[in-house]
Order: sequence, then structure tokens, then C-alpha cells
Amino acid sequence: MRNRIQLSDHFTYGRLLRFVLPSIVMMIFTSVYGVVDGLFVSNFAGKTAFASINLIWPLPMIFGSAGFMLGTGGCAIVAKTLGEGKSAKANEYFSLLIYVTAAVGVLFAVIGFFITGPVAKLIGADEEQLKYCVVYGRILFSALPFFMLQSAFQEFMVTAEKPTLGLFFTVAAGVTNIIFDFVFVGLLHGGVIGAGFATALSQFVGGVVPVLYFARRNDSLLHLTKTHFSRRVLTNASLNGSSELMTNISLSLVNMLYNYQLMRLAGEDGVAAYGVIMYVNFIFVSSFIGYSVGSAPVVSYNYGANTTDELKNVFKKSMVIIAVSGIAMTVLAVMLSGVLSKIFVGYDAGLYEMTRHGFIIYSLSFLVLGFNIFGSSFFTALGNGPVSALISFLRTLLFEIISVLLLPVFFGTDGVWMAIVVSETAALIITAAFIIQQRKKYNYM
Repeated sequence: MRNRIQLSDHFTYGRLLRFVLPSIVMMIFTSVYGVVDGLFVSNFAGKTAFASINLIWPLPMIFGSAGFMLGTGGCAIVAKTLGEGKSAKANEYFSLLIYVTAAVGVLFAVIGFFITGPVAKLIGADEEQLKYCVVYGRILFSALPFFMLQSAFQEFMVTAEKPTLGLFFTVAAGVTNIIFDFVFVGLLHGGVIGAGFATALSQFVGGVVPVLYFARRNDSLLHLTKTHFSRRVLTNASLNGSSELMTNISLSLVNMLYNYQLMRLAGEDGVAAYGVIMYVNFIFVSSFIGYSVGSAPVVSYNYGANTTDELKNVFKKSMVIIAVSGIAMTVLAVMLSGVLSKIFVGYDAGLYEMTRHGFIIYSLSFLVLGFNIFGSSFFTALGNGPVSALISFLRTLLFEIISVLLLPVFFGTDGVWMAIVVSETAALIITAAFIIQQRKKYNYM
């Protein structure tokens, strides 16, 4: 009896959840080990160092977004090509995208290394915070090629029908980060330098080990091979993955705006509180991202194979899963708000209360944001990059910028926490409108 789940299978709720589970766990674990830096820095180096790494962290993430773009956009192309029965061509596309990701990563690392200081000053870092921002940011930029490869491989492991192996690689990277955070920050008191090197080492593991796997003979659908430059493939992958690029760049830019507003309204405590909320938010939101990443190749494959009934089946079940998950996550987040806040900033009563209160308001967004994340990913998987990008642009940039600028005028600091709820609700209206409008073109309803 065959136990391996394939893209061509009929997906019941159980089979669909088993197939996407490694991607969900992979994304959660990626978020958890990213949180570890903040946890150790906050408790061992203090809130100034903690606020500093949160100020500069969005910058390397902006550049690293290209890895998500090429991975997500490329996966849709590769999975669709596999669905058309063109295995050799799919491997050529896969190889080209990986090689380009690595090259772009090196270029961006050099650029980022030199602009870290000026950007840190621009976003409001004071003299003490600046030294932390520069050293932490430059260490992360030194590992940017590995981070971009890791991001791309997280997408391609699912298309290769190896989501569990992808999870193993992510866990290996995460354990590396946790161990070296404990050693460098906890035992050796290395502060932000130790945290930066721990992250860089973990990204090396997450980016290089998959290269070694795909470069040798394996039993997956994909392997690295000789290829040739194709502007069409790169352009299509970039356009198709532009929503993910937009999402990650927008999130990073908006994070900078949040930090700016909170520095103005609540000072260093506000930035530290937002850092905690964002770290915990990553863990919850990564569940929706993981589901979208895990289900996208199934959507692309069935669209390429023209199996309309299965496409409808996956779409319907996804809507139910996301609705139930959103309610459960919101309840869980509210219940755990105090505990999670205390883990990070329990040493400061005022900061703890600000963080707990802000997180309760912020967590209401979990009711709706899963639909927006899936909707954008769904259109990417169908090869409709423009619609996907528009959803992402409105959701993560336009609506959120308007909200975070306008709401604090009326509600003060609470307006900052409310911004995500208002922007995600507005984006849900747009997402629903596109789903209804495009249903006849793709026959998923």
C-alpha cells in the first residue's frame, strides 16, 4: 500500500492536512527559532539591545524577500510543468531559479552591509542603539545568500513531494540557532553579536544542506542539473511571486513605521512591546503561511493537469480549515497573552502590561488574516501574479500604512495595536471580491 502522498491524489481533509502539516510545522519552527534571538537578547542583554535588533531586523528581511519571491513564484511554474508531464524541463527551471537566488543573495549582501548604518539612523536609532543595529544587521547580511536559499527551498521541498524532509532541514537549522543562542548569548554573554552569529549559522544550515541534497541523486521529483538562462522563466517567476515579495517588503517597511510611531508615542518601551508582539505573531501567522505554502503545489498541479473537480475540492476544504483555525488561534492568543508577554519582558512590570494589552488587541486580526494570506497564495499558485500582488499590496502596505498613521490620532498607542485588525478586515473584502470575480476563469467554485 502506498503511504506517500502525491500531488495527483484526491485530497480528503485528513490527507490534505497530512500533506500540508510538515509545511505548517516548518514555518512555525522557523518562527520559533527566529523568536529565540529576541528572547535571549531581551533577558540577557536588556531592553535597549532588544529594541535595537527590532529596529534593524526589517532591513535584511526586505532584501531577503527576493528568496521568497523566486521560491514561491518559481514553484508555481515548476509544479505546473510537472503537472503537464514535462519532468526534465521542470528540473531545468528549478535549477535556474536556485542558481539565480544564490547570485542575487551575494549581490544584496554586499549592498546591505554598507547601508545598514545610514538606514538605522534614518529610522530613529539613537547613539546607543546604533551600535547594536549596525553589528546585528551586518552579521545578518553576511548570511543573506543562505537565508534566501533557505526561503526558496522551503517552497520547493513541497513541490518535490518531500515536505517532511523540508521540515527536517528547517528543524536542523532551528536547533542550530537555539543551541548557539544558548551558548553565545546565554553562557558567553555575547549579546546582539552572539545572537547575530547564531542566526547566521542556522541560515547556513538551512540554505546549504538542501543544495547538497538536490545536487546528488535522490528520489524526489526535483534535482539540480545543467540549465540555461531563460529571461521568460525568471520574469514569470518574479511576476508570479511578486505578491510574496510585496508581502515581505511591505511587512518590513510597515514594521519600521510601527517602530517609528511607537518610539514617538511610547518610547523605547513601545518598540520593545511591539517586538514581543511581532515575535509571537510570527508563530501564529506562520500556521496560515505554512498551510498556504503546503497547499499551493497541489493547486498548481491540478490547475496544470486541468483536474477541475479536485481544484474545487481543495479550495472548499481550505476555506473550512482556515475559518476554524482562525477562531481557534484568536481564542488561544488571548488566553496566552499574559504568559507569552511575561516570558519576554516579565522583568519590567510596566512593559509587561503594555505588551499584554497590545497583544490582546492585535490578536483579533487572526480571525480574518488567514483568508487573505491563503487568497494571495492561491492566485499565485494559479499563475495570476497581478491579482495576488494586488491583494498583498493592499493588505500589507496601503491599508496598514493608512491605519497605523490615522488610528493613533484618535486612539493613541491603542491605535497602533488596532491598525492590523482594521487593515486585515479591509483586505478581506478585496480578497473575497477577487475570489468571486475570478471563479469562472479558473473553475475553483
